[in-house]
Amino acid sequence: MADPKGFLNHGREVAKSRPVDVRLKDWNEVYVPGSLLPIISKQAGRCMDCGIPFCHNGCPLGNLIPEWNDFAYREDWSAASERLHATNNFPEFTGRLCPAPCESACVLGINQPAVTIKNVEVSIIDKAWDSGDVEPQAPERLSGKTVAVIGSGPAGLAAAQQLTRAGHTVAVYERADRIGGLLRYGIPEFKMEKRHINRRIEQMRAEGTRFRTGIEIGRDLRATDLKKRYDAIVIAAGATTARDLPVPGRELKGIHQAMEYLPLANKVQEGDYVAPPITAEGKHVIVIGGGDTGADCVGTAHRQGAASVTQLEIMPRPGEDRAPHQPWPTFPMLYKVTSAHEEGGERVYSVSTTHFEGDEDGNVQWLHLTEVEFIDGKLTSKPGTERKIPAQLVTLAMGFTGTDRENGLVEQFGLDLDERGNIARDADFQTNVPGVFVAGDAGRGQSLIVWAIAEGRSAARGCDRFLTGASELPAPIRPTDRSLMV
Repeated sequence: MADPKGFLNHGREVAKSRPVDVRLKDWNEVYVPGSLLPIISKQAGRCMDCGIPFCHNGCPLGNLIPEWNDFAYREDWSAASERLHATNNFPEFTGRLCPAPCESACVLGINQPAVTIKNVEVSIIDKAWDSGDVEPQAPERLSGKTVAVIGSGPAGLAAAQQLTRAGHTVAVYERADRIGGLLRYGIPEFKMEKRHINRRIEQMRAEGTRFRTGIEIGRDLRATDLKKRYDAIVIAAGATTARDLPVPGRELKGIHQAMEYLPLANKVQEGDYVAPPITAEGKHVIVIGGGDTGADCVGTAHRQGAASVTQLEIMPRPGEDRAPHQPWPTFPMLYKVTSAHEEGGERVYSVSTTHFEGDEDGNVQWLHLTEVEFIDGKLTSKPGTERKIPAQLVTLAMGFTGTDRENGLVEQFGLDLDERGNIARDADFQTNVPGVFVAGDAGRGQSLIVWAIAEGRSAARGCDRFLTGASELPAPIRPTDRSLMV
């Protein structure tokens, strides 16, 4: 135990955010650079090194949290980085983007604020990069086997890095013009600056991983032809089919899926545009969907100079404390205020869109809604609550329904789907087609970044076993009780 009285002597402190009026003028990360290092040793010292570390169970990656908390408390950053990388390929991603189910499972969280696990994690990896502890790990020998990875999000990158380090020749195929998947074009710059992706890509290149951008498997290159070129394939193409809103007026101009809107803002930061083709500047913006993607749309609209921003959610507002049916150490649904919500706008709960209204030129101008309530377990409109609100830009952030079925990848491989429409796989993450594996959202459905990395590592091990007969990759540390997972 790092500090036997740490949780008694020190309260929870988190990273400081830059003032709203300052950060809205740029696209840099919202936190004050370097604000964690002066406090992180004490924060890590709050960890109780529990006999049963439930934080392990809360983390799909099985991160060795008490171990690297102890090293961080002692400021042994090299050792902390080694323990952190033992289970997680990209802690700089998860330390910024993960909703931290580990903190919800922290034993200290039973009756005190939990350990700031996420902040400790990102401090360790940032310190490791600054001190040169993160180096390429090229394989000692090559296996002579080749693997294609389809998709370069966190699942694809994790699988590719593990397989490359095992000695296989790996090529990552990405349909976008840059590597990173949703990390690149779905996550706004103010949540994670893309320099973090770029330096990981350079590390992977130095290890031997090859990258092929601008190639969509199924359209630009037939899946059957890809299978002939490689000894094995890992599909990590994500669940990119967005849920739509089939109401009258949906065809009006100015109504877009979130993943049509967000990537354009990121492309401005990459230098591809001077101004985004879809912008919130001077407009009344409505974001439909109360999750993280919706919050990303809110923060982006603020930075683009929206006249107003309103976020709509069909479900009731969550409580600020655990509900009785979500006891510790489960991940509770709580009212969350993100950095984007701190910056302004209105959040409206228990409402459903009935239709859109446009002007004579076909541009959306109004959104009509009604309040809803649960009656006998069904969401039902409340009579007399209909109203309309101004809407000149609407983004749909209502989640995703499965992997892309329009590009032909599923059909060309001949893949089976499960009852939820995801690509079916066995315990080794292998599909019904021998030598074809699947990881991340494509097989699991829309989920967390930690699940994507965990599944990428697991699929890599199954793929390695298929290629060699006995995997040289370490067995993933995986929680046993999945009922406690998100």
